[in-house]
Amino acid sequence: MELKNNLQKIRKEKGVTQEELAKKVGVTRQTIICIEHGNCSPSISVALKIGKTLGVCVDDIFEI
Repeated sequence: MELKNNLQKIRKEKGVTQEELAKKVGVTRQTIICIEHGNCSPSISVALKIGKTLGVCVDDIFEI
């Protein structure tokens, strides 16, 4: 099952860099890049932290 990913679009709309998001979520910048490119899927806890950090629902970022 493929996970549709709007992370890069939403992150840019919010004016947040990959580095800033990574620090706030507690992961590396490489992890954010991997998620944005669809090469890896975040754990539930990381997905929730990303949503909280960007102020959006996780469902808006990741769609099945």
